[in-house]
Amino acid sequence: MQIQGSCRPVSADQLLSTLSACLDEVSDWMRSNRLQLNTAKTEILWCSTTRRQNHLPPAAVRVGENHVLPSTTVRDLGILIDNDVSMRSHVSRTVSGCFAVLRQLRSIRRSVSDSVFHSLVMPRLDYSNATLAGLPTSQLHRLRPVLNAAARLIHRSSRYQHVTPMLRDLHCLRSPECIDFKLAVLVYRCLHGLACMVWRHAIFPTTSSSSLIPTAAVSSRRRPCS
Repeated sequence: MQIQGSCRPVSADQLLSTLSACLDEVSDWMRSNRLQLNTAKTEILWCSTTRRQNHLPPAAVRVGENHVLPSTTVRDLGILIDNDVSMRSHVSRTVSGCFAVLRQLRSIRRSVSDSVFHSLVMPRLDYSNATLAGLPTSQLHRLRPVLNAAARLIHRSSRYQHVTPMLRDLHCLRSPECIDFKLAVLVYRCLHGLACMVWRHAIFPTTSSSSLIPTAAVSSRRRPCS
């Protein structure tokens, strides 16, 4: 369960009171349905740009009878979100988790097939990678060594051999290309009615997919025929 709100820095105190009142109503509803709000697992995150981090209130937020201090990083469905929305924590955890799996597989390389690498490493790279769209190139390049190390381990090659032919042989896309491909597939399915309602709301939260027009269909964007 998530509660979200937005405000200007000068209205942060008002948002805090509104958030506490909303949490009280949620707690009352849960209590009336024989449920309990676990304040020990409740996290508060203020999101803003790096320049406005010092404008955020450091005070704790009242959650029922307890007070919860704001966190710098929270976990949402396996995705680590930083307070500056830089996704550094998520990228770091993904890289460290993939290399940990590769180190374990390296010791038993002769006993496992190539499909094991795809099933244990690639899902970690592909999971929720659409949330990394728009990140700086320096952040996305941190994921490149993982894919290169997995390709070299599968082909049993040294670190000095060129990795591009190995990736082409494995039909693997690099992280920026994989992110663009996943977004393109999601948008295509939403436009053609092949996606579920959750995907449509995630991609087009304020616009129905039926009212979207492809760029190629706009007459003003068409190039004149020579």
